[in-house]
Amino acid sequence: MEMLVPYPPASTRTRPVDAGGVKAQWIETPASRTDRQLLYLHGGAYRVGSPATYRHFTWRLATAARARLLAIDYRLAPEHPFPAALEDTFSAYRWLLAGAAQGLAIVGDSAGGGLALALLLKLRDAGLPLPAAAVALSPWTDLALTGASLTLNADADPMLNADDLPHFAADYLAGADPRNPYASPFYGDPFGLPPTLFHVGADEILRDDAVRMAEKMRQAKCRVELQIWPRMPHVWHLLAPLLPEARCAIAGIGDFLERVLGKRAAGS
Repeated sequence: MEMLVPYPPASTRTRPVDAGGVKAQWIETPASRTDRQLLYLHGGAYRVGSPATYRHFTWRLATAARARLLAIDYRLAPEHPFPAALEDTFSAYRWLLAGAAQGLAIVGDSAGGGLALALLLKLRDAGLPLPAAAVALSPWTDLALTGASLTLNADADPMLNADDLPHFAADYLAGADPRNPYASPFYGDPFGLPPTLFHVGADEILRDDAVRMAEKMRQAKCRVELQIWPRMPHVWHLLAPLLPEARCAIAGIGDFLERVLGKRAAGS
């Protein structure tokens, strides 16, 4: 896959870093501001993916958000099951905090979207400063697989096969409780979490993972924006080189972060 992923423009600066013991890449574009940073958590069912396989997307996100972006290479299952991915993400976030991070947001897609929400719960429970905002793209929030859309959209989803998810979940959990909130944030108490934007396609089998999580956060008085895009596949944002809707969605993420991070900067 990595060989097929387009490289970012020559104006994009990508450099490897050790983010608290976690391999990562800093990505900056001409639009990136030094006082605005994103922690990006890639998808791949906790089994595949890396910053390199997202290089055609992360520079676009950094540009839209006008931010520096840290894409981490967290450990993957089955060799490194739960909670390895969360531990790496937690370490990278603390590394950002130690660098006096400003204007900080977390963004993740699919498994990375669920991981982003799990990280928020862990940070809050540990008493650490939370980011100013979060963005979850087609997040996988329920590894117990109880969402109705797993069945309702089984024939409509062009990207994911509902029959595969139990195997992916089992590889990651390795016997852990699928209702552990740090693995499945849907089962956690989201009280106090920061403003969060959800994007999900109407035809996805994971649609209800986003919809139910957003509703639970609303009930906990969190600020939530849920966008259900008609006829869009799982994490359609990654099709930005080809799909106008993907570029539009990325621009919308930038607008959301501008509203939230801009307010935080004005109030600081």
